Amino acid sequence: MTSIPSPALAALIAVSAATAALAQPAAPAGVQAGTYAIEPIHTRVLFAVTHTGNSTWYGDFTHASGTLTLDPKNPAASKLEVSVPVDTVSTTNAVLDKELKGADWFDAAKFPTMTFRSTKITPTGPQSADVAGELTLHGVTKPVVLHAKLKGAGPSPLSHAYMVGFDATGRIKRSEFGISKYLPAVVGDDVDLILSAPFVKKAG
Repeated sequence: MTSIPSPALAALIAVSAATAALAQPAAPAGVQAGTYAIEPIHTRVLFAVTHTGNSTWYGDFTHASGTLTLDPKNPAASKLEVSVPVDTVSTTNAVLDKELKGADWFDAAKFPTMTFRSTKITPTGPQSADVAGELTLHGVTKPVVLHAKLKGAGPSPLSHAYMVGFDATGRIKRSEFGISKYLPAVVGDDVDLILSAPFVKKAG
């Protein structure tokens, strides 16, 4: 994860506050239907894993891409696809980042992309849904459920494009994807996934 200089961080906080003021969470029926594309600059894909049993270690991926086909009147008909280049992994430790890209971990040279494709979307509340899908990581595809929550929808205060944003969380076992280095004592098997993604509505 690239560090953000203090002035830029302050500006980002200000923009986030403005966005929150202008685009409060809307009921799904009030969100515009259509096809959306991930806005990659502000999309965060993070993971959290237990380290030596007494702390939590975090990592981050950037340059995500993907699409969301949104049908607020029939959420079950919506579809989500997300693609993430694994060689963008960052933990703020350059030595560890290089190790994670290697063959013992993500093996980015052989398996350059992590993908998620939804197979079923089930509303769980007025602004939330369970998004079942298939996660492909390290050459292995497994079913995963993401718990998604609508963050907001409306025109961007910067670009004025119509946007919708979601937070989503899920959990996987890395051993099921063939990533077993340092199991079980040094690095935990359970990995929490955190996705925060704004989507920009496509024209047409």
